[in-house]
Amino acid sequence: MTRSPLYRAPGLQLKALYRPCDLAGIEHLDSDPGKPPYLRGPYASMYTHKPWTIRQYSGFADARLSNQRLRQSLAEGAQGLSVAFDLPTHRGYDSDDTHCSADVGKAGVAIDSVEDMLELFDGIALDRVSVSMTMNGAVLPVLAAFIVAAQERGIAREQLSGTIQNDILKEFMVRNTYIFAPEPSLRICTDVIEYLARHMPRFNPISVSGYHFQEAGADPILELALTLLNARTYVEQVRLRGLDINAFCARMSFFFGVGNDFFTEVAKLRAARVLWNEISEQMGADKPSARAMRMHCQTSGWTLCAQDPMNNVVRTTAQAMAAVFGGTQSLHTNAWDEALALPSASSARLASNTQQVLQEETGLTDVIDPWAGSYMMESLTASVCREVRACIARIDSEGGVVAAINNGSISTMIHAQAVQTQARLDTGALRRVGERTASPTSQALHTAYPVDSCAVRQRQNQRLTQLRIRRDEAAVQAHLQALTHCARNGQGNLLELGIAAISVRATVGECTKALEKAWPRHRQAPAFLPRGYGALRGQLPGWSALCVRTSRFSTQHGRPPQVLLGKLGQDGHDRGIRLIASVLVEAGFRVTMLPLFQSPAELLASMNADGPVDLIGFSSLAGAHNEILCDLLLQLHRQRIDVPVVLGGIIAQSDIASLTQQGVRAVFGPGDDVLEIANQLMSLVEQQSVQSRARNAAGFSGAETAAGAQSPSAHTARSYQPAP
Repeated sequence: MTRSPLYRAPGLQLKALYRPCDLAGIEHLDSDPGKPPYLRGPYASMYTHKPWTIRQYSGFADARLSNQRLRQSLAEGAQGLSVAFDLPTHRGYDSDDTHCSADVGKAGVAIDSVEDMLELFDGIALDRVSVSMTMNGAVLPVLAAFIVAAQERGIAREQLSGTIQNDILKEFMVRNTYIFAPEPSLRICTDVIEYLARHMPRFNPISVSGYHFQEAGADPILELALTLLNARTYVEQVRLRGLDINAFCARMSFFFGVGNDFFTEVAKLRAARVLWNEISEQMGADKPSARAMRMHCQTSGWTLCAQDPMNNVVRTTAQAMAAVFGGTQSLHTNAWDEALALPSASSARLASNTQQVLQEETGLTDVIDPWAGSYMMESLTASVCREVRACIARIDSEGGVVAAINNGSISTMIHAQAVQTQARLDTGALRRVGERTASPTSQALHTAYPVDSCAVRQRQNQRLTQLRIRRDEAAVQAHLQALTHCARNGQGNLLELGIAAISVRATVGECTKALEKAWPRHRQAPAFLPRGYGALRGQLPGWSALCVRTSRFSTQHGRPPQVLLGKLGQDGHDRGIRLIASVLVEAGFRVTMLPLFQSPAELLASMNADGPVDLIGFSSLAGAHNEILCDLLLQLHRQRIDVPVVLGGIIAQSDIASLTQQGVRAVFGPGDDVLEIANQLMSLVEQQSVQSRARNAAGFSGAETAAGAQSPSAHTARSYQPAP
């Protein structure tokens, strides 16, 4: 069977042999690094003068523990810090907020106030170490806390260097850690840019991210097109504000994912610089240095396998080499065990050491852009440029990126590509080595580092209580009112007011609530493609047999098998659950998808809205599954609702036994065969049907099946009938 690479777009098919004629008509072949169009790199000397920055993404539990990890990272060779925040912080909640209790300290560090930020960077020279912070929705209070913490340690804001991601548009397309609607979110984004331009010239005000598009399923063309469109939109906002476009573009950075398709990823990064040179010049950047794209890269998370996971070391190394050949300015390499759980200390060290080996032992830094002049690489780079320009033109013809966010078309495009990729994986057209092979030995090498969310939450709550006792409450309320007023009337700078509020010990959650008085929290209806996978999957015997089973169930019960899918807690990564929803509908299930950020109580309130529920599926990629599932199962038991519950996502092996003991009927992880998942779900539905008939025959009421307190409104859940 012919195999093709994981990520390659249809317009990027490679030939087996390239010749000099493949360079005919290609521009920029004689260009130099450090000069427009920056094909060969944004700096003249590139790595021969200074290697790329090793910038590992780190943060978990509370600020005290994360501080230890950051110090360790610096001691082990990291040349800059990149901070991961927990999901409640991303979503603008304090740790004592009941909306987010299970997620506190999971998948990042909990930051509630300037006191946490002071503890996070204790003993770290912020005037000498650059800090990157992946923060978007709650960028105002979090960045304010960082600035205030530095000032209270005697470090002037002008001395701070680093990057705040501040790329809010991509949150509405894929990652979903938004708080407010797109329009007010752009206001916040631009206020941050304006403040940093005036007061913090060494701090990059935005890092436009393509990484999350790739993780959600986008191919290289769509990833790059959306990244450039978002960047162009931010430049437009800056221009409307009357700010210096050259100064802004010179401080803008980009963030790309690097996957398994080695040649294409190298070409993508080279093409990105050429295209951004064109776009920024069209937008009014007339200084060459302002048109030079500077980028950070991260190896691919979704390509990591839970089966035979030591293979991930090789995957990450190859991806890191592609990023280096593409000319990245900094790099994060994923740990091999991230498909299993939070990385262990040893795996994180190996991930960092991977980059040090590439820098110090391989000679990769000795030559600038060694791919220059390659028949294949220059041809492929030109093809990427051509395809991306066409993609940008298509989105522009539909009204532009904001319009495409609001009508959902971008989300649908990414989702469609994710479905296509999964179908190719399932048919064997694409392959991951070891994905179908369990390896207990390598799994045993992983030492899980569980975060005791309850303990972290208790400590954070105590710190919040103490903070509120000590502070001047009248001053806090006055500054929070000023934030609300500024949001309503559009006058003043929100970050400046956020700094004032944080300095008197207002919290992240309180600042967010002050803004909520002007801008309610944004709600985005979930959506997935009700068809597409089956045709791509082909008429394989296993697929046909599954469709026969669902059809037989529908005939026997007068309705298709009904599945309720949701993501509970604050985890917004929805590639997996949308993919499973599409596959199930194509196979003959009826699927209701709940909105993001649900609590177990809200899930139960939605049950039985469109008939009986045969199975509940819950997706978790952020580590909060234990507490949330315990709550869900307890509530199901109390209401005498007997419905199978299954879990999918990144689940530590050590959690599975306790989850099944509590009542979870199946647990699925990265790399599990989608058709096998669907068959197992169908088996659970059939078993449930047999048990329900037995109970009914014994005289039990229907209370033990699915029951709901109320029906969800049309904008909070979407149901899809089986494909005809």
